[in-house]
Amino acid sequence: MENNELVNIWGEIDSEINLKSKDELNQLLTEKTKKTINKFLYIVAVSVIICVGLILFLIITALNRNGDIPYQLNNLTLGLITVIALISSLYSWYRLQNNKYNRPLKIWLEERIDLLSRWLTGRNSKLYLFLVPIFYILTVLSIHVYFENKLFVEVIKTEESIIGLIVGAFIGLFVSYYVAGKIRKHHLINLEFLRSLYDRLSNPQGDLG
Repeated sequence: MENNELVNIWGEIDSEINLKSKDELNQLLTEKTKKTINKFLYIVAVSVIICVGLILFLIITALNRNGDIPYQLNNLTLGLITVIALISSLYSWYRLQNNKYNRPLKIWLEERIDLLSRWLTGRNSKLYLFLVPIFYILTVLSIHVYFENKLFVEVIKTEESIIGLIVGAFIGLFVSYYVAGKIRKHHLINLEFLRSLYDRLSNPQGDLG
């Protein structure tokens, strides 16, 4: 993958390689590996915080709308999707955390590359394209109906509300897909860098694992 960030990072490493002993080089690559993995963990941590905040909002608003069954069903559906996303994020954190211990760096790195490759390029890697609109629409309905201070059915029957939701959906979905695409691109760049690190470790001249 041709990428200025990837080239710059390798430039920083290569400029130090000739000055390092084998043990020092191993430590350098270990630090670079952990730093890159931490970029994935940062995104996961943000998603966990968002999921927890959304779940709390859904619970509070559903309780405040005790008699509005359609609204509660909307929140329940969104809540189930969010809980699944939260569990997935926590599982990702568990799998990606820096628990190298005394295992060879090359083996530890290979496992995470395989894991990230399945997530980013596997058969379910495009699932977000279908989940984003569902998640967005349910979230917007929950927020919009709650702050309209009307029943769910009344809101969706109001022409102004429907027009506002449709216009907002076009803009919101565009932004959502754009952000999701940027995050995915960022992940793919970091994955490619991890692969390049692994190739360096697998090189007979630098087999440090």
